[in-house]
Amino acid sequence: MVTVEPADPATADAVADLWVALAREQRPHGSHLRPDANRDVVRESLARHAAEDGLTVAREDDGLVGFVRFDVERGPLTTDRTRGIVRDLYVVPARRDDGVGARLLDAAETALRDRGADVVALEALATNADAIRFYERRGYRSHRIEFEREVENDKRPRGDR
Repeated sequence: MVTVEPADPATADAVADLWVALAREQRPHGSHLRPDANRDVVRESLARHAAEDGLTVAREDDGLVGFVRFDVERGPLTTDRTRGIVRDLYVVPARRDDGVGARLLDAAETALRDRGADVVALEALATNADAIRFYERRGYRSHRIEFEREVENDKRPRGDR
């Protein structure tokens, strides 16, 4: 049986291992993050999020099977909405399609609403069809589109040079 609960900062190491797995899975979808090279930085962020009640884990008898990291967006600009941000959501492949991701996302959305968020935003890589389908089934819709291209690219149309 899977339980979903707030993470303790002491779980940051185990969650960092899951984050590395997440980052590895995202590479084929175009992610530029280097999983192992970022583990220590992410581990510190995960510990901070856990201390601030912004990290929830899914636990099964034999260990962690997923996590969600989230917070309320803060910045110098004044907005008309308070945005909750889901930074990462990951479930180990063996537990996908069992409702674990939905339970983790529910926990994050509830915590963000309780902190005053009016909307919740998250990202998925454009080619990650499974993630996009999951979020769309949960009622999420595109809000922004990010574009990217190589700086040096001989394949650009001549008019763009």
